[in-house]
Amino acid sequence: EETLTYALFPPEHWRRIRTNNGIERLNREIKRRTDAVGSFPAGDAAVMLAAARCKYVAEGGWGSRRYLDTELLDGWDEREVLKRQS
Repeated sequence: EETLTYALFPPEHWRRIRTNNGIERLNREIKRRTDAVGSFPAGDAAVMLAAARCKYVAEGGWGSRRYLDTELLDGWDEREVLKRQS
């Protein structure tokens, strides 16, 4: 039942809600950067590199994109959708 919760939202949002491609992409980018460095002089250095990459992404193209069109949710009532499913 929880797996299909995304289906309560407008169909245009389904692909974005049910996948975590953005997170996986960010994780691959951090892994690529840390692999290039090899070994870090201290544990904090790896965390600082990952945090810097997250900050760069948030301030850059990924961070400025609109993930979901909230206008599609105007007038949307979850209770009404649940009622139709019953």
